[in-house]
Amino acid sequence: MEPLIITVAPVGAEATRQDNPNLPLTPREIANEAIRCAEKGASIIHLHVRDEDGKATQAKDIFQETIALIKEKSDVIIQTSTGGASWMTADERLQPIELKPEMATLTTGTVNFGEEIFSNPMPMVELFAKAMVAQGVKPEIEVFEVGMIYNALRLVQKKILQLPLHFDFVMGVPGGIPGEAKHLLHLIESIPAGSTWTVAGIGRSELSLGTMAIVMGGHVRVGFEDNVYYTKGVLSDGNFQLVERIARIAKEIGRSVATPEQARRILGLAQ
Repeated sequence: MEPLIITVAPVGAEATRQDNPNLPLTPREIANEAIRCAEKGASIIHLHVRDEDGKATQAKDIFQETIALIKEKSDVIIQTSTGGASWMTADERLQPIELKPEMATLTTGTVNFGEEIFSNPMPMVELFAKAMVAQGVKPEIEVFEVGMIYNALRLVQKKILQLPLHFDFVMGVPGGIPGEAKHLLHLIESIPAGSTWTVAGIGRSELSLGTMAIVMGGHVRVGFEDNVYYTKGVLSDGNFQLVERIARIAKEIGRSVATPEQARRILGLAQ
């Protein structure tokens, strides 16, 4: 079995310090948290950033500053979000692609997101995919519903993207696919042979789905974007604590944890 790729999503667009006072917000705080997570076993940083007021932003300069701070001390893979937040325009969301990160997320469909709608009409999805290809950025296909897998395969049929693809199954968002074992199995069975996949369980499903992924040969995403608790009712001391737990479980089961170099090889990233 390939080494386990651990992705950490340290901040996201929704969480606040009211949810967890340990949430990193400034470029320096996010970078320090990312570096600590890399030391605990994360090989990919799924990166959102915040403005000076702590609000979600896709501003290229803030991404650039945060990435530079991370890269000063770590060779971890940077995966920028193009999801941003549900209220942002396509042009806003695409800004970090101009920095040519190694990876970026590509959500291939629209989904209810709690009380909001995360809108990704197919013309916009194609625009984002073409922009990533043009900049040499590997997309992570972000899947909130099984139909998004088939939307991604339409991009392959149109020769915009090429196989193999890497998928991230985001499970447990209110309005999206539930964070249950049977649904994870369905998603895995629906992707093309040779694909790689990660699961991001939201809230209480983070640990159970992550453990399933370790056993089944997939990969795992954790972090405050998805879950701010360590156990029920107990806030996590930091993203690093969630990374450390997944790495420990993997090692106890007998699966090694990927270094950034190994993750690049598994994902087919340019060296």
